[in-house]
Amino acid sequence: MSQPQETLAAVLYEARTPLRVETVQVLPPGPGEILVQIKAAGVCHSDLHVMKGDQPLGMPIILGHEGAGVVVAIGAGVASVEVGDHVIPIWRMSCGSCEYCLGGRPALCEVGTRMRFTGRMPDGKTRFQTGEGREILHYAGVSTFSKLTTMPEGAAVKIDPGFPLEKAALIGCGVITGVGAVFASAGVGLGDTVAVFGCGGIGLNIVQGAAMAGARQIIAVDTVPMKLDVARVMGATHTLHADGTTDPVAAVREMTGGLGVDFGFEAVGLVETIEQAYDATRKGGTTVVVGITPPETKARINVNALLYAEKTLKGSLYGSLRPRIDLPRLIAMHEAGRLQLDALLTHRWPLEEINEAYAALERGEVARGLIINE
Repeated sequence: MSQPQETLAAVLYEARTPLRVETVQVLPPGPGEILVQIKAAGVCHSDLHVMKGDQPLGMPIILGHEGAGVVVAIGAGVASVEVGDHVIPIWRMSCGSCEYCLGGRPALCEVGTRMRFTGRMPDGKTRFQTGEGREILHYAGVSTFSKLTTMPEGAAVKIDPGFPLEKAALIGCGVITGVGAVFASAGVGLGDTVAVFGCGGIGLNIVQGAAMAGARQIIAVDTVPMKLDVARVMGATHTLHADGTTDPVAAVREMTGGLGVDFGFEAVGLVETIEQAYDATRKGGTTVVVGITPPETKARINVNALLYAEKTLKGSLYGSLRPRIDLPRLIAMHEAGRLQLDALLTHRWPLEEINEAYAALERGEVARGLIINE
């Protein structure tokens, strides 16, 4: 295969405008690259941040960072996958050779970071273009809102072909980020107390991870009752409807005997909820920020309490995990009955209805949804 192929994709030409589902050209994989047919792609708030202009990126761009698919072509030198293999794209690829990759922190990979913010492959070029030849940028190196997408070999993890691709798509972002935040970023343990502010796809998996870790009290906080219902299924021991009539920090402290929680997780990406998660964390406790905020966001933190209460405030990217190692482990955990996936998926849409999917997400009607390509 040496010529561009036509494929259907959802293209964002300008922030705060609808995605345009149209035919684009995808170039064949070059050396060290693979062409993947996306079978399922996650409907995630991270893409919505770009659509709304909260995360400024170049345009036009094909979004989508969570998904699963089948390898249909490989470039020269590719050794980790073959045509026909099933893969999960990694939205923060690991080059394997920079300081962060060698130090066991692939989510901070210098190459993956550059790809995320430039929209270009490691060689500085793109593999998408319009029918008129105008280049289209990639998102996080994977662009799963295209039915065919070219990505670096290092941006895909091979999985068992018998594992359902819909479930695999859920694991690639929401599950690994949420569960990883609990185990790798925070270190929640048996008997700890936890509050999760925001119960979307990632927050629900923080709840699930806390239950897996043996936390004795897991307080789920959200503005949408449906999400709190799912949180109970995922393991929440208490739920708090943040409807504006009660102070969630005071409510969390009341539920914990006035102390606050050992671990407060923020999974929304708002200044207000970051501050609430921090204020709801007890002395000696840890607050973990997982939600994505606009680049220049500043939060007000009581530094005196940071010192005298010996609190910890930290961020968590991609669950602080190693996707190439940990994605297969998460699949094994699901197959062993230790990790829930079915309860997370509430909606499915075809690619042609992707704008309807994001409208439903904004209305708070979706826990986790997928774009399904037949």
